[in-house]
Amino acid sequence: MTDFLNRRDIAFNLHELHALDEVLGYPRYQQHDRASCDAIIEAAHTLASEHFYPHATKSDAKEPHFDGATVHIIPEVKAALNAYVEAGFLSASFDTEYGGLQLPVLVSTVLGFVFSAANVGTAGYPFLTGAAANLVRAHGSAAQRERFMLPMLAGRWFGTMCLSEPTAGSSLADIKTRASQRADGRYNIVGNKMWISGGEHELTENIVHLVLAKIEGAPAGVKGISLFIVPKKQVNADGSVGAGNGVRLIGLNHKMGYRGTTNAALAFGDGEDCIGEIVGEPHKGLAYMFHMMNEARISVGIGATAIGTAGYRYAIEYTRSRPQGRSLSNKDPASAPLPIIAHADVRRMLLQQKAYVEGALSLGLYCARLVDEQQAHPDATRRQQAHTLLEVLTPIVKAWPSDYCLKANELALQCLGGYGYTRDYPVERLYRDNRLNPIHEGTNGIQGLDLLGRKVLGDGGAGMKAVFAQMQQTITQAQSRPGLAQSAADLAAAMQRIVAVTTTLGMAAAKGQVELAFAHTDTYLQLFGHTVLAWIWLKAALVAEAALPAAIGESERAFYGGKFAACHFFYLYELPKTAAWADLLAKLDGAVLTLDIEGL
Repeated sequence: MTDFLNRRDIAFNLHELHALDEVLGYPRYQQHDRASCDAIIEAAHTLASEHFYPHATKSDAKEPHFDGATVHIIPEVKAALNAYVEAGFLSASFDTEYGGLQLPVLVSTVLGFVFSAANVGTAGYPFLTGAAANLVRAHGSAAQRERFMLPMLAGRWFGTMCLSEPTAGSSLADIKTRASQRADGRYNIVGNKMWISGGEHELTENIVHLVLAKIEGAPAGVKGISLFIVPKKQVNADGSVGAGNGVRLIGLNHKMGYRGTTNAALAFGDGEDCIGEIVGEPHKGLAYMFHMMNEARISVGIGATAIGTAGYRYAIEYTRSRPQGRSLSNKDPASAPLPIIAHADVRRMLLQQKAYVEGALSLGLYCARLVDEQQAHPDATRRQQAHTLLEVLTPIVKAWPSDYCLKANELALQCLGGYGYTRDYPVERLYRDNRLNPIHEGTNGIQGLDLLGRKVLGDGGAGMKAVFAQMQQTITQAQSRPGLAQSAADLAAAMQRIVAVTTTLGMAAAKGQVELAFAHTDTYLQLFGHTVLAWIWLKAALVAEAALPAAIGESERAFYGGKFAACHFFYLYELPKTAAWADLLAKLDGAVLTLDIEGL
């Protein structure tokens, strides 16, 4: 069996690049040490290898189906989820007062990476549940935590997020689901929701839906959105599960990938009462949901990285064992063929995958560490600094891995050639699974608008300056290293391109040319994202350079050498793209706005 991840790279990120020991020194995490965290990750790797990975292909081929009464899922999914819950992974990131392990976010993010790399379809159910439980923890009442969160953390019930509707996907201001208050203070919910992952199944005795709806008479647009807890089945006063609650499955959506996770169209209150409890205050539902969304965007980036990593790992194994062709200097047709990893173009594709997936993992875990700093650092100034950095990096950590780790899956498929295009090998499934990530939790186009509009121009550039200050520290370190000095200069030049372009776009917006300034925010996202990844690779190269002299054994020297090679590749092949993107943005070209749509 191919190992779907590289444990050595995880250790590098945790202990060398992101200094987990410092995080474990925060008062919140002092019950853990390096050994305990490593043991938890090793247990996750073992469980994922034994219970998640083996049925990934089967759950894709035999996707959930609805017979008009029941949703049927292959039994291996429930068996895997039972093992996951029994091992304590569902509640691991929660506080000890709720039965959790109170793990650092840095460590719990690695756990998500492990299970996503093994089988993202099955992993989706507990991940969604954890997010729903965390939202109830943060914004629900004590009674709601007792009635809904604790059963989710125990794995008795699973949870979902119900945002989108058939005619209102990303435009949540246009949702039509309505809530009318009952005499008992609860609400009758009426409406339809679409694209609900984990929305219907028989894996648990109940499903807790977190539903966005508008109370009758609410303000128009997003300011009128409230959040409701709507269980699939009613919950009795003693916490037991009662009769149905007016949540009806309209049908399952048949997806290109992520087939192991049900994706549902749901009707609420269609012909019978559907009762929900409001979370927090009326009309603040979107703000509450964004508590989950910001975490979810980091999770999407990590999930995309995990799927890209699984494909890369399989491509390495395949190209090492697949003989085909000879070296260009070998003229003897009777000589034995070489493994295809010996060919330059195959090595190029593997190195490109490495630059994408390992860079994305380092970025995702850097952001996870920032979440720890924001939540638990004892110094208030450091907490605020982490928050400022996360504001700018969150759209990037969602969008960049979901674009470029998908590209890594495409390259893995290419490494296998015709075999990669068949269902006999996992890389085509991994590509299909990863294609969702640029779409959900806010399309990457929305991430570009968010980055430029809210996160850079919206705060007067303070967040961008904070990120650049961190980059400058890395540049200063690298300038004195002969092997990295040129990379430091190249990164500094890329930063200046962002400053110049941001000034141009900001001035255009200030003059009222808003549509023109925001016409190419996807390109701005690419420009900023590639520059951030170049910085992350330079940080990794600095750590590798410092560790290499003391490295013992050929494998360790090769590991650190691989970090240098990937960093070099990124600066040689990828960072130069930012110059062309900056030139395009500086032109303020309005072709996409002036084009007659009849000409499309």
